[in-house]
Amino acid sequence: MENVGALALLLAFCIALYAIIASVTGTLKKKPFLTLSGERAVVVVWLLVSLASGILVYSLITGDMRMAYVASHSNHAMPIFYKVAAWWGGQEGSLLFWSWILSTYGAVVVLTNKGKHRNLMPWVLSILSTVQVFFLILNAFVVSPFQVLAVDKVVTSVPDGMGLNPLLQYWAMVIHPPMLYLGYVGFVVPFAFAMASLIVKAPGESWIQSTRRWAIVTWLFQGTGVMLGSAWAYHVLGWGGYWMWDPVENASLLPWLAATAFLHSVMMQEKKGMMKVWNMVLIASTFFLCIYGTFLTRSGIVSSVHAFAESPIGKFFVVFLAVGIAATVWLILDRLDYLKSESELESVVSRESSFLFNNLILLASCFAVLWGTMFPVISEKFASEKISLDAVWFNRLMVPIGLFLLFLTGVGPLFAWRRTSMESLRKNFQWPGIGMLITVAALYLGGMRYIYSIISLGLCFFVTATIFMEFFRGSRAISEKSKMGFIPAMVELTHRNTRRYGGYLVHMGIVLMFVGWSGHPFNQTAIGEVAKGDSMSVGAYTLKVLDLQDSDTADYQEATAVLEISKNGQPLGTLSPARRFYKVAQQATADVALRTRLNEDLYINYAAVTNGKATLQAYVFPLVTWIWIGVITLIGGTFVCLVPSKVARSYPRTEVVGIAQEGKRQPAVVHHENAQRGSE
Repeated sequence: MENVGALALLLAFCIALYAIIASVTGTLKKKPFLTLSGERAVVVVWLLVSLASGILVYSLITGDMRMAYVASHSNHAMPIFYKVAAWWGGQEGSLLFWSWILSTYGAVVVLTNKGKHRNLMPWVLSILSTVQVFFLILNAFVVSPFQVLAVDKVVTSVPDGMGLNPLLQYWAMVIHPPMLYLGYVGFVVPFAFAMASLIVKAPGESWIQSTRRWAIVTWLFQGTGVMLGSAWAYHVLGWGGYWMWDPVENASLLPWLAATAFLHSVMMQEKKGMMKVWNMVLIASTFFLCIYGTFLTRSGIVSSVHAFAESPIGKFFVVFLAVGIAATVWLILDRLDYLKSESELESVVSRESSFLFNNLILLASCFAVLWGTMFPVISEKFASEKISLDAVWFNRLMVPIGLFLLFLTGVGPLFAWRRTSMESLRKNFQWPGIGMLITVAALYLGGMRYIYSIISLGLCFFVTATIFMEFFRGSRAISEKSKMGFIPAMVELTHRNTRRYGGYLVHMGIVLMFVGWSGHPFNQTAIGEVAKGDSMSVGAYTLKVLDLQDSDTADYQEATAVLEISKNGQPLGTLSPARRFYKVAQQATADVALRTRLNEDLYINYAAVTNGKATLQAYVFPLVTWIWIGVITLIGGTFVCLVPSKVARSYPRTEVVGIAQEGKRQPAVVHHENAQRGSE
């Protein structure tokens, strides 16, 4: 079986090379049969990589302990879904998983673009196949998942394997890596379309329209993966947090930030013919940050609980990144004349400027996170001392940036295209602004003294008010005109322009997440060693130890503390944090206990057992549940964006701003400001 899997990867590598040659030669020599064979080669690559992946998964499920990968990442006692998760739980398997998703995306691109984009498709497929070849080199020649155990060149096996890393044996980790990979790999497709449009100098924004939904879905996968990782850290690692600015955490966040800037920026190109160079730079940055994140996780240059062990593949990624970035920069510079803007920024107080500022701040945050992540490597290289930047450094820098982005989230929809009059500013900002000031004053008079939390909650009110106004005005107009109820009118409004109002729901999700983050300064912590019958307190909570229990399974030993919980003297029931020790891996993990409410979480970690006493770490986390509510809202809003609008909309640029024709600027057709604001 392992020989068939290795052969399938080798054949996939050869056929992916052929796909590049056939696609490029076919389009340059104008031989359609070659370009068609290139498309079919992409599908064949998917079949071969799927065969190899199926063999590896089958070996994991059946426990074929002759294979080194199976012996290192699976064992007989593991549940079947963790055996499947072992596919991406190790270095070799995860790279094969990367290749399989990429080959699947390539096949989907071929099947969904039959008869479309005939000038772009050969170049799109050649770029996709180039990335595919790189990963198949790693799969087939560098870190093959089909190596077998051997002694004196004789194939052997072990009675049982080491099993999946105990920290990964959690339901979210069955979903979290696939989500991240779907995001990491998915950005290859819009990148390929963008570069193909540059190569052929395709007119218009057809590449954006073709990949808009693709980019949104990929952005959703990436964001969902990041937040599932946060949930895993919160529930499994036991340190009492959801984000520690770990290098690998940062690596997953970077492409999401760049993609967020891209999704906002492409609207400017679609509607105004602006920011064309920006968009090429942003989609290229997103793609290469995805490759960088994959490299960072696997190279061993940073220490992280999320990273794989050090391996020889880092140099391959460095070469690929260097060559890819150099080629992309050259192509963009060579096509600068083709990327000239069709319009100019006319006013700082306009929706165009809000998009521009949004992009600048997102890129600033991206650079700050990248710099902080790589600083230990840079300092070790030039100062012979590895200096790590802790969470305090990141928070000091990123909190103000985040608050400014939150502010732009609120003001952007209130600006008109081109320029906004003072009367419009007063009308749109008056009540949200007053509400924000009242909120800030109430929080301060109520005793809150954390300035960033006050500003954050004030801005959350401001953005919520602006979103509510947008829904209220449109829904009321439809309700009055169509004589329908307000809620059906709101649904109708959203359906008429799902892209716009789904975007507002996404913004609302971000607001709710900021509400959750605003509670961070008010966290409370207590640590204590307790025996049966002892009590300890954290905040207004009292924890009394009713029992300390031990149990044993085939996979792990477990120690559990049964705690009676009360708050201000009122009994709330029991919680049972536990600590597990996995026998094969010789590793301990936490099974934290949570009491979740909208206002706060009570979080208890069973940290250790010493001389018959349990060491408990207890935390009170105000508002943290709103982070997860915000994530669900963001996901729901993204799905709304993907639903086709009921009313087809077009945005002729000459109706928004004049464009240069034959050296003369044509007068713009001026519409009512509210109508301009209402169009996306």
